[in-house]
Amino acid sequence: MSSSPPSPIPHHLENEPTWSKSEETIARTAFDVALGRELHEVIQEIKRMASEIQESSELWDLEHYLTERRKQIDRKYDYRYSQLAGSLAKFLGERAASLAF
Repeated sequence: MSSSPPSPIPHHLENEPTWSKSEETIARTAFDVALGRELHEVIQEIKRMASEIQESSELWDLEHYLTERRKQIDRKYDYRYSQLAGSLAKFLGERAASLAF
């Protein structure tokens, strides 16, 4: 019995895009800029929220906000190459929408 030789690309990677080194560099820069921008927005919001705290119980609102934002950011910023094109498209769409309003 003869069997066909194994594919040089693992099956789970066949549909993933191939990135050149320059594309990887550009994508990493765009990713880092988008993440940095979003983290800056979170920092600004936290500063605003913290400055308005009047009661100790309001600390937990701040903690809840941070926890939820961390979860959202962790889901949104996925640098795996298989997810990167979609992530970058989402960042561009969000940026364009924010500039339109």
